[in-house]
Amino acid sequence: MAVVSVLGSGAMGSAIAALVARGGHSVQQLGSADTATPVSGEVVVLAVPYPAVRAVLDQRADQLAGRVVVDVTNPLDFATFDSLVVPADSSAAAEIAAALPTARVVKAFNTNFAGTLASGAVGSLPTTVLVAGDDAEAKQLLAGIVTDGGLAAVDAGPLARARELEALGFLQITLAAQEKVSWTGGFGVAA
Repeated sequence: MAVVSVLGSGAMGSAIAALVARGGHSVQQLGSADTATPVSGEVVVLAVPYPAVRAVLDQRADQLAGRVVVDVTNPLDFATFDSLVVPADSSAAAEIAAALPTARVVKAFNTNFAGTLASGAVGSLPTTVLVAGDDAEAKQLLAGIVTDGGLAAVDAGPLARARELEALGFLQITLAAQEKVSWTGGFGVAA
């Protein structure tokens, strides 16, 4: 049984915390005001908006060392919703990995909406969490937590694939913001 710390109490943080608990794992959910409470999980989920990541890393870098750190962010320009704000050859996950050199950074959940994590479905398809990272053990641990919670997990490759996952997440968010897809829907993966 894994212990998972979820940093973030918004829709995604709450949906991920519920998924972890549904799978029988222990969950510690910390909101933005809980900066004095140390993380206890071997897995730490950064379920905060991308602009808040720097503050989280500044406050908790020492606590995140050596842990599996899951980046769920989509680094989009929230003012315009028209572009990603990381360099074209990088990703939010790569930036987090560079800032946390001893952590095992994994990209996941950024192509899912909270509603699909809660319902377990995207239309008629089961919700699938795409997982990218350079540490096979870390990806396997997270995939097990996801499947224990009743969802599907697919290994999307190395952390370098985070760029494509972030582009897919960006597309899905902009389509939902334009009301072309529902916030309870999104992209599904058919096996």
